[in-house]
This record gives sequence, structure tokens and C-alpha cells, in this order.
Amino acid sequence: MKITLETTDSLQHFVAKNESGHSIQLSGDGTATGPMQAVLMAVAGCSTIDIVMILEKMRQEVKDIKVEVKGTRRDEIPRLYTKINLHYKIYGNVKAKKAEQAIASSLETYCSVSKMLEKEVEITGTFEIIER
Repeated sequence: MKITLETTDSLQHFVAKNESGHSIQLSGDGTATGPMQAVLMAVAGCSTIDIVMILEKMRQEVKDIKVEVKGTRRDEIPRLYTKINLHYKIYGNVKAKKAEQAIASSLETYCSVSKMLEKEVEITGTFEIIER
């Protein structure tokens, strides 16, 4: 796996591209997503992909899923995350027990991002099911 990062219009604004040419913008000055925000996006994306796949294998009818992520960072530099909570809003006909199992399986076993972070960060997952 390889990415490249290049400056754009300033030395605090970057474009990161993967080998397929997909890109995201990052910045240190608030003009784009910050690197630490990107970490939250990565754990949300990684775990949500797992959760959808697991729920589909469990034959649960997922229509949509949204995730609200809250990260708490320590005050000292480096300002590492100490806690991350992912709140999943699962839309569809999904049993609560199945959603709970899927979230736990992702965060504790399958999601590479959460597994990488768990040594330093308390990661929790909560959910609500919204029937449509």
C-alpha cells in the first residue's frame, strides 16, 4: 500500500493520493480535513464497512447507516486520542442483538484501524436502530 502527499496552494494544504488515484485533502490550517480528523474518518469507514457486511451475512435488512464519531484528545503534546466513541445510526429492519454483535465483531476483531488504535485509545461503539 502506498500513498503520495503533495502540497497544493500553501505549505499547510495537501492532497494525499492512493495508487488508484483516489484522493483526500488534508490541512494543518483548517482549510481542509485535519490529519487527526482523518483518523476518526478512517475508523468510522473501516468499522462501518465491516458492520454492513456482517449484518448482511446475518440476513438483516440494512437500508442505510450513518456514524457520528466523537474523539477526546489529551491536552499535552502530542495530542493523542484517549477516547473514541462511534455512534451508529442503523436504518432498516435490524435486530438490536444482531447490531450489537456486528459492532463488537468489527471493533474488537475485524477493523484494522480500531485494532491499531486500541492499544492507546478506549474505543466504544453505541447504536440506535431507526426503522424506515
